[in-house]
Amino acid sequence: MLVVDCDPQANATAGLGVDPSASGKNMYQVFMSGIDDFPKVMMQDIIIKTASGIDLAPAHLDLVGAEPYLYHAKFPTGVLKEALANVKNQYSYVFIDTPPSLGQFVINGLFAADHVIVTLDSGSFALNGVTTLSTIFSDIKEGLGKEIRPDMAIVSRWGEGLIQLCSQPEAKEGKGLFSRIRNIFYKPPELSPEDLKAAEEQKQEHTRLLAMLNQIKRRFPSVYTVPYSTAVYEAQKRGMPISHVAPDSSAGIAYKTIAEEVMRWN
Repeated sequence: MLVVDCDPQANATAGLGVDPSASGKNMYQVFMSGIDDFPKVMMQDIIIKTASGIDLAPAHLDLVGAEPYLYHAKFPTGVLKEALANVKNQYSYVFIDTPPSLGQFVINGLFAADHVIVTLDSGSFALNGVTTLSTIFSDIKEGLGKEIRPDMAIVSRWGEGLIQLCSQPEAKEGKGLFSRIRNIFYKPPELSPEDLKAAEEQKQEHTRLLAMLNQIKRRFPSVYTVPYSTAVYEAQKRGMPISHVAPDSSAGIAYKTIAEEVMRWN
């Protein structure tokens, strides 16, 4: 498997344990190849193997400087697709990570991809991102003649905004004899105004999340949610995929299910 990091923030690169500020050939040189007499650098010249066993075409912080030059390329939207032509048959899967904002890197990634996965978080502005992407897809179809049909949406950090109240033990127990006897002698304390407010906020947040998810499901053929989990951040710190760090965590199980669907794609 090959991961191609086209995001100047280089999160995919760092997430696979590679320092984005390290010297060496990277996607900056690939995108700049042939522009303004820059030397030709092939994709196979920059690929490195990470500790996880995944091959990586790393990003670099300098990548942000390449985007303005792409507008002057002979075929600006096809730079990445052409660069991948010599290596894509060596891999069963090639994953392209693009920035969250519109630009040549996103368009290059969409133009080179056979399938499109849209990642969102559970924040209030997630649907705005979906609307923006729909505009991008329409522009690519109108300007380049390629129709983009996203295959999947992944809503990450699902439930992060929910307020978790510390329930009293009685709220979790059944209606057994022991529970009824104890309730005769012990009356649970009434919730404070702060607790009641928190409970109402939790209810409203739950309603918002369900409404958002329903709207997303109407726009994508396949939608997955990945629960908020500290295991994700632990994996990022270690520079390893969550499948290597915490496969049995809630997020690890969710990503395993997602991977199984992706592997069924033609």
